[in-house]
Amino acid sequence: MTTTLAPRIARLSAAAMLAASLVVAAPLAAQASTIYPPAESCTTATSTVQAGGGFQFGCNGATFSPNESVTITVTGENGAGASIGMVRTAVTTASGQVTSDDSGALPAVTITLPTNASGIYNIAAVSATSAGATASVTVTTGTDGLPVTGFDSGTLTGLWIGGGALVLAGAAVGITALVRRRQSDD
Repeated sequence: MTTTLAPRIARLSAAAMLAASLVVAAPLAAQASTIYPPAESCTTATSTVQAGGGFQFGCNGATFSPNESVTITVTGENGAGASIGMVRTAVTTASGQVTSDDSGALPAVTITLPTNASGIYNIAAVSATSAGATASVTVTTGTDGLPVTGFDSGTLTGLWIGGGALVLAGAAVGITALVRRRQSDD
């Protein structure tokens, strides 16, 4: 009698686990975005900008639902110093709310980077019904238009001096040890 119950219990257990997984997965599916914008749907007017400078960021039609709230987030070194339109925040990334137009496009928004900006800044636009889209800009130096990608050599001067002092101290300790060894051998 127990041999006929085992397959039935196994099937009931499998059905219960399947039902439980559907209960857990249903809320996740309900939260999925309904609009998946194509690549390059959001752009910046320029790919490079100077520190403290501004640029335009916008998205094509049907990127978002009509007249919905869209969150724009700027991430980069000192990204909290960026201002989006007229909004300025004091968090690790700057973000602001704008509204899409009747076609689901995001009209051009001016984003101003902080005066000490450097490197690459990623801009993302996300809404409740859209997975969102991104673009990026690279901060350039003031004169030659090259991107600022690393340290200024002036900031490394202390490291070079400290490193040189450590090398000299190591050489002095090595020479002293060699002289003592030779004297002890004599």
